[in-house]
Amino acid sequence: MSHEVTLIAPRGYCAGVDRAIETVERALIEHGAPIYVRGEIVHNKHVVATLAEKGAVFVDSPADVPEGATIVLSAHGSAPDVYGECEARNLVVIDATCPLVSKVHAEVRRYAGRGATVLLVGHIEHDEVIGTRGEAPDKVIVVEDVAQAETVEVTDPDNVALTTQTTLSLDDTTAIVAVLRRRFPALREPASSDICYATQNRQDAVKQAVGAGADLVLVVGSQNSSNSQRLVEVARAGGADAYLIDSRADLDSAWLEGHRRVSLTSGASAPEELVQGVAAWLADRGWARGGEEIPSDEGVVFALPAELRST
Repeated sequence: MSHEVTLIAPRGYCAGVDRAIETVERALIEHGAPIYVRGEIVHNKHVVATLAEKGAVFVDSPADVPEGATIVLSAHGSAPDVYGECEARNLVVIDATCPLVSKVHAEVRRYAGRGATVLLVGHIEHDEVIGTRGEAPDKVIVVEDVAQAETVEVTDPDNVALTTQTTLSLDDTTAIVAVLRRRFPALREPASSDICYATQNRQDAVKQAVGAGADLVLVVGSQNSSNSQRLVEVARAGGADAYLIDSRADLDSAWLEGHRRVSLTSGASAPEELVQGVAAWLADRGWARGGEEIPSDEGVVFALPAELRST
């Protein structure tokens, strides 16, 4: 019986991740090491380690950065108080926040500025949600699941708005949003979905692969990557076995037992070289390789932060 591994596309870096990584690399060239980065620039262990080798220093807070030094703010977005801390320490700020995350921040400011309670669908401990909530902490309530959607209370049901973490599964948020719409008929929503185009495209590709017969899906990405976790969930929801791995080092040959068609993809912050490593590991064990060699051709490019555009 033949065994095959199919590479799924799109996979790997989205435009926001590409922009964030290039931001740190360009800052290192222009300003020299060290360049300080608040938090992980993107949620991937390999990316963080590689940039650290080049001279990036990852810190938890602007308080950990020498006064007057250069700091890059991560793609996940930062609360206003973080910018205040940077200003107080006279830091040179390069903001690598993904433009799609910035869109959600702007929505929160707009809704809260009109006195609305903002229901933010997302994971309360995720960096993106922490930063978004910081725009109006007294006005934002995080809703993590359907159960919370059924019980959340707001001060004025006629003045309530909705925003969403960008890296969620559309399938999961649909059920939550349906409850919120039913409970709050006056709910105001953004003109377009907050869920990232890349997140949705990668989930759709996994669904298609499972629908075409993949019985095992391997997702390359770090454990703290929300969009990578969602890809595993989507595959399992479709009836396939699925695992999230950082690299080929995490693979277990026992996972392959009883499977004939494996699909391989990666989260939006995982480097393609790690995907290729997994594909090679499978090829060495006799799995025929097929699918899409080009990881992503989605036609989306974000300009570098203004501080770096002149060069």
